Amino acid sequence: MLYLKLDIARATAKVDNIQQYDNSVQASAKSNADKNIEDKKDVQPEEKTKQEVPVKQVETNETKNIVVTSAKNNDTSKTTSSANNSNKGAKIAYLTFDDGPSYKVTPAVLDILKKENIKATFFVVGQTVKANPELLKREKAEGHTIGNHTYSHNYKYLYSSTNNFLEDLKKNDSIIKSVIGDYNDKLIRFPGGSFGKQAYQKAAEEAGYTYIDWNCLSGDAESKKKSVEQLIQGVKSTARGQHQLTILMHDAAGKETTAEALPKIIEYLKGQGYKFEVLK
Repeated sequence: MLYLKLDIARATAKVDNIQQYDNSVQASAKSNADKNIEDKKDVQPEEKTKQEVPVKQVETNETKNIVVTSAKNNDTSKTTSSANNSNKGAKIAYLTFDDGPSYKVTPAVLDILKKENIKATFFVVGQTVKANPELLKREKAEGHTIGNHTYSHNYKYLYSSTNNFLEDLKKNDSIIKSVIGDYNDKLIRFPGGSFGKQAYQKAAEEAGYTYIDWNCLSGDAESKKKSVEQLIQGVKSTARGQHQLTILMHDAAGKETTAEALPKIIEYLKGQGYKFEVLK
């Protein structure tokens, strides 16, 4: 088992507020998404890319350690970058985007990354991939890393049993491969993060997965819509004092301000001496 542990900067949002928002969207997210997808089964591909599929976009940001783990290596004495051993001590930023692809936000994010010549990691949801397959193809074609963020993103279903969790990952894996072919199908992110989910961590490890959490975030999941300045400040405050950042952001429907804030976030990170890499 391989571990990466990084110090976590204290997050600024209140967990109670996150949970309250989580409860308000959980009940409708899956049913709305499934209905949109079923209604659009006969839609041509170019029309499918115009569908917005809502998913539960709330991530808890408790002050904990990021743990990157792989069942492929049982040497727990090694501490390494999730991307490359040669990065030890370097200032590295891994931009990650969850819950997409979405028709309005993902293209804007991709345009900015292309302009800046930066590669990122996209943890995609199967329901949104089915609605926007062309955007997933674009992510891969432009050199970004694709990760599995489950098919349903439904907390109640996923975390009712480890079997449900693993089957949902497999379902999403099949959908991703049907769109883009081969990719690193062992790179995953738990909806809501793996924090406190020891049984699910163990199940993921035994299935050979590498799960990625975060130690820096913009805060774009903490309310329905934060301002650009709030998102920039979120990254600044949680990045402080850390040499390697795994930054949580979202490219789901309704996260337009994330795309708007991204150029300034990149500018700030560059000014602090960070180089950008993708998770592997």
